[in-house]
Amino acid sequence: MSALTVSQDPEQSWDDLVRFWEEMDWPEGSKVEIIEGIITVSPAPAYRHNLIAERIQRRLYSVIPEDWGIFQTLAIAVPSRLGMLIPDLVVAPRREDTETDTHIPAALAELVVEVTSKSNARHDRVSKPAAYATAGIPLYLLVDRWAADGPTVTLYGEPKGDVYRPLGTAKFGESIKLPAPFDLVIDTGEFPEG
Repeated sequence: MSALTVSQDPEQSWDDLVRFWEEMDWPEGSKVEIIEGIITVSPAPAYRHNLIAERIQRRLYSVIPEDWGIFQTLAIAVPSRLGMLIPDLVVAPRREDTETDTHIPAALAELVVEVTSKSNARHDRVSKPAAYATAGIPLYLLVDRWAADGPTVTLYGEPKGDVYRPLGTAKFGESIKLPAPFDLVIDTGEFPEG
């Protein structure tokens, strides 16, 4: 099943769009995001997709500070890009003082991880990194299972405007290093292909 988009009035304000996103009864188990002002409803990720995210999450827990969390279904808001995005993993300090219970400002994130799905890989490669960079998220890890040259992992950093600088790329089977504050080597040989 592929993603479904929900048309919105182009004159609608960000607050109206978020309110619609928060209040609508979406299909249970689906992933509902606002990407470049368009509400996108995707099916829940497949098992291999989740397995990759789980393996990264397990490694990250060994290096993050005690007051940080790793969140799998947390939406992050990027109003300047008309985005309410739900990365596969968000690493951010735990906060009790958030204004809403449905999302956090993207600027609070230290790292976001996206694992591509075949049907909507373009969002993870183009739209989402532009939003994450705009928000100033220091690191973006893209696990691209469907890359043209075979499955790869690319680490992006040093955001400037809506662009990241590639910091490293590894084919599945190789290792990739996350810099400080993580200082973590991830062995992609643990990732299932396909």
